[in-house]
Amino acid sequence: MALDNYEKFKDEVLRMTKIDLSAYKEKQMRRRIDSLVEKRDCKSYNEYVKLLTSKKDVFDEFVNFLTINVSEFYRNPDQWKLLVEQYAPELISRFGKKLKIWSAACSTGDEPYSLVMALSKLIDINQIKIYATDLDKQVIAHAKTGLYSAKSIAGVPDEYKKKFFTKVGQSFQISDQVKKRVEFRQHNLLLDKYITDCHLIVCRNVLIYFTEEAKHEVYKKFNDSLVNHGMLFIGSTEQVMDYKGIGYKRLSSFYYEKDV
Repeated sequence: MALDNYEKFKDEVLRMTKIDLSAYKEKQMRRRIDSLVEKRDCKSYNEYVKLLTSKKDVFDEFVNFLTINVSEFYRNPDQWKLLVEQYAPELISRFGKKLKIWSAACSTGDEPYSLVMALSKLIDINQIKIYATDLDKQVIAHAKTGLYSAKSIAGVPDEYKKKFFTKVGQSFQISDQVKKRVEFRQHNLLLDKYITDCHLIVCRNVLIYFTEEAKHEVYKKFNDSLVNHGMLFIGSTEQVMDYKGIGYKRLSSFYYEKDV
């Protein structure tokens, strides 16, 4: 299927959703969008835009599809081990136990809930507060429900599965004790004002879809959002290019410290 006038389509999407497709790698994103357009039997982007503006279910599907929600608890467990055994204790000794933590682009809540469980080893769970944000209202609604498949929670340590999850049919419900420690908000990393004075920011496996320019801008804004010597935790397929120029010190492959 050959679709044209993608530039005009990007303008329409920005107007409707506040999602700037120019910040995403075009080849990847366009392939994803074209498959969705085809699924809806549209012959042009213009026809698809008309459908988006007239049918709420199509619009919701589109936004959900765009925001690439692939998530799981304790993804890359070695990195979580490093957080609990080394970096979180460093942050606690530096700033105390009332840490301000932001889980950015949190998807279905797996990451902020993983943070609560991991930190409960070091801090009384009632003292933990995680700010969790995502662009997609649907995944935030899913996150607030806190119901997950066996596959989603496969990486959760057994002690936490027993302590914080209840089996409901074929699914698993996370406990209110964990849910209460997370505040969810809708947020656009490319447009909205950032949370400030953070001790730890976690943003993993999302910026791989962004252009290099957009990534640089987001990492710079994260740096501005951190207190001095606060930390950024990123995904296993990511790296902060020009981290020194932005104002980070690299602690390990996936951890950076604000150092300006």
